[in-house]
Amino acid sequence: MNDSLDRSFKTLKKTIPLLLKHKMPAIPTNYALWYAYVDNQNSELNQEIEGALAEGRAFSDIYTRELYRKHVADKQELNAWQLRQSVEAMLTEFSQTVLDTQTDTEGFKQSMDSRLEDLSKVEKEGWSMDEVMHLVRSMVKEAQFIRNSTLDFAAALKSAEQEVTRLRAELQKSQKDVFYDALTGLYNRRYLDSELAAIKLEQKVSLIMIDVDYFKVINDKYGHQMGDRVLKAIAKRLQEKCKEKATPFRFGGEEFSVLMRDTSLSEAIHQAENIRRALEKVTVYDRRRNQTIEGITASFGVAALESGMRRSDLLETADRHLYDAKRLGRNRVIPMRT
Repeated sequence: MNDSLDRSFKTLKKTIPLLLKHKMPAIPTNYALWYAYVDNQNSELNQEIEGALAEGRAFSDIYTRELYRKHVADKQELNAWQLRQSVEAMLTEFSQTVLDTQTDTEGFKQSMDSRLEDLSKVEKEGWSMDEVMHLVRSMVKEAQFIRNSTLDFAAALKSAEQEVTRLRAELQKSQKDVFYDALTGLYNRRYLDSELAAIKLEQKVSLIMIDVDYFKVINDKYGHQMGDRVLKAIAKRLQEKCKEKATPFRFGGEEFSVLMRDTSLSEAIHQAENIRRALEKVTVYDRRRNQTIEGITASFGVAALESGMRRSDLLETADRHLYDAKRLGRNRVIPMRT
């Protein structure tokens, strides 16, 4: 008992200096994380932390919480996190389904209106007036009933969509530690902002900004559900191409980013070119509608943290280069390799 207490005390004495060294707030999760590291309780945790230290990675608030969730959190905490993720994913998909169904419903109403107009032409085909009027009255009555039902359904869908939007807002407000994108599974803009804020100005860091070319055309032509599949496919390819020093994020909408540690500008440009070529090979197929999307391209802007730059300059420079890539014809990396 005394040996165990003595060991715990020695471990705690080593833990506190680590918190101070990495400028981490003295909260229970941080204590638990670094205590487990010092005590060598989890080999995977120690391996990941050693890798981050070797890269010179800063331990941002969200990155630290992610380490805690992956390696230290108990089963109850993990179940709660997974529940939040599942609910968010469900709301994301259902919200889009409501929007798509609403669009289809409005199209059906327009089709019914067109059919009613076409029925007036039957008189020109030689039917007796009584036959025509009987048919017209029957069809008009049926069509009006369908049309009214369609309008009611559209109104119900609109109400449901508004409710989903409200629920999502409440969920995001109540779960302040959400740092993933439910649709793609990548980390989100909030996580990226946390990582950028934790960067030490002397660090060797690069940032790649990515924007999917003509994504609005994909949504308009194939629908939002197919557009979501494209985003998921791109995210999967990013995860395949981003190893060790590179972390992919969904920046928002059809924009993605990759934060690269211990990486020069030329190395980041090379990585962006690899990703660009990989995205060109992505194919998305919808078996239900028998639709295929190929030839997906994206534009890339790359920047590296240089002497005298602020952290915010890194994002602004990469974003400016991304704009140049789109302006010069898309499907290219700026700056170009020299």
